[in-house]
Amino acid sequence: MRTLFFGIALSLTSLTACAQENKSVKGAVTEISMAQGKFSEIGAAELPEAVTKAIDTYYSSAVINKAYVNNFQQFRLDIILKEGNSGTIYVDKDGDWIER
Repeated sequence: MRTLFFGIALSLTSLTACAQENKSVKGAVTEISMAQGKFSEIGAAELPEAVTKAIDTYYSSAVINKAYVNNFQQFRLDIILKEGNSGTIYVDKDGDWIER
């Protein structure tokens, strides 16, 4: 009999916990900018210092194969890592990564 009452009390407690209201949390809005526009090829020497610093920080073994820029000062970089892997990354003029 005790286990029956215990089982009922336990199930009521868990149902009560699930029935609580969801409260929305207000906070800072993060804006993610997408790389847009047509890219034109530029030389790696023309990249802003913030962009080269970001590459050196996160991809220290990377070599920039080709660099492109669009009208929004967003850069598309084709890089090759020391290990032989290659890829394309997008970064803005301030050295912040852009999701694509």
